[in-house]
Amino acid sequence: MLQYLRFWRERGWTAIDSAAYAEAWRRLGGSVITHPDIVERLATLVGIPVRYLGWQQGGELVAAIPCWGRHLALSKEVLKQAGKKRFFDLGNAEVILPIAEHACVPVRQQIPYVSEVNKARIATLRAQSDELAFARPPENYKGRYRYNLRRDLRLIKEAGGEVRPIGEFATLERARIYAQLFEKRWKFEVPGKANLVEVFDLLQEFMAGSVVLLEGRPIAIQILYRVESPQWISMEYINGGFDPDCDKYAPGSVLTFVNTQAAWDEARALGKQLRYSFGRADREYKDLWCHRAPVYQV
Repeated sequence: MLQYLRFWRERGWTAIDSAAYAEAWRRLGGSVITHPDIVERLATLVGIPVRYLGWQQGGELVAAIPCWGRHLALSKEVLKQAGKKRFFDLGNAEVILPIAEHACVPVRQQIPYVSEVNKARIATLRAQSDELAFARPPENYKGRYRYNLRRDLRLIKEAGGEVRPIGEFATLERARIYAQLFEKRWKFEVPGKANLVEVFDLLQEFMAGSVVLLEGRPIAIQILYRVESPQWISMEYINGGFDPDCDKYAPGSVLTFVNTQAAWDEARALGKQLRYSFGRADREYKDLWCHRAPVYQV
């Protein structure tokens, strides 16, 4: 019965290897959760093998997908079923599968949060009630908000603060800072705490953004993952933390401003679209920074 269901689910698709999937992703584009190295490394971490499928058209590979059975690889549902729910945290990540612009393929694996990018390229999509929040350009912030953020950044620096790239910190230190500031801010344990160092080691090359320090002490950090496609840059803002004792400096907002500004500057310099996701549009503060976009599901 299971074999029959897999045959039905995969009809029209053929098994491909990880190298073919990686080539398709780099040629056609994708997002953080579908990046070949991120998929392979995190799947290996949790010990769940990935099955890669491709769709051929005119002798060309025009679509590809990494699978965990009837789900997309790295699926929260599969992790939960395997008793590995908190091994790593990718939030509610935007899903962009590597599919050619001229293709329209039937995807039958269960996938939430499928991007508008794939809307015309997947024949089996239906609307999802949730929306995702994407960073708007800084010049589109409301009223004096941009001015206030620049003022707060200046005040932090005048008080002995600085902003340093997260890459200047070893992965062990990143994990320590993140866990400490997350728990100080939210009063509960950071998701995936036991595996933070290993996950940050595996994804080190994809981590982006900065850390705010005051007199040498970290007071705000955000976990951002960044991947680059031929036409766009995808970033996932997973979560963050800040020291509430320094709330008068608004370090969390200042860091969001610094990180989004840097991402916009880079994307514009490269002539690429920026897809900087704050995850599900479920908090009022996200509307200050973001516009909402519909998503789809299979």
